[in-house]
Amino acid sequence: MIIIGIDPGTRITGYGIIRVVGNVYQVLDYGCIRPPANYKLTERYLVIFNALEALIHQYSPEALAVETQYVSKNVQSAIKLGMARGIAILAAKKKGIAIFEYSPSKAKLAVVGNGSASKGQVQKMVQLLLKLAQPPKPEDAADALALAICHAHAAQCKSFYEAEI
Repeated sequence: MIIIGIDPGTRITGYGIIRVVGNVYQVLDYGCIRPPANYKLTERYLVIFNALEALIHQYSPEALAVETQYVSKNVQSAIKLGMARGIAILAAKKKGIAIFEYSPSKAKLAVVGNGSASKGQVQKMVQLLLKLAQPPKPEDAADALALAICHAHAAQCKSFYEAEI
C-alpha cells in the first residue's frame, strides 16, 4: 500500500509518501510545497493543488492521511488553513483516493508513543522507523511522514483511531 501524508499549510505544506508491505515501511518521497510568499492566497492554493496532483500522479497512493483541522483563536488563520486542508482532500478525492484524518497528537502517539511529543522527537522517531540517514527536514515533512505512518498502523489494525471521511 502506498500512503501519502499531508501536513497542510498556506506557506508550507509538508508531504511524505511511503510504501507499506507487511511491517516494512519504505520512503518513496518527502518534502514541502512552498508557494512564493508574494503570491496571493488563491495563487498559493493553486500551487499546492498542482503540486499535490503531480505527486498523486507520480506515486498513485491508495490512501491520503491528512492532519485534522487546527482550531485557532485567530479565525482568519484557521479558515486559511482549512482551505489548504480542503485542497489536499480535493486533490485526493478527484483521483478516487481514500482519505483519512488524524490529529497531531494521534500521529505523535503512533510514531513516538507520546501524544505530546516534541517536533524533534517526531523527527528522530520517523528517521528510525523509516531508516533514514538523517532526520527528515523540515518539520512539516516529518509531520507528514508521521501521518503516513499513523495511517499504516491504522490500516493494519482496522479500528485504530479514525474512520474514512
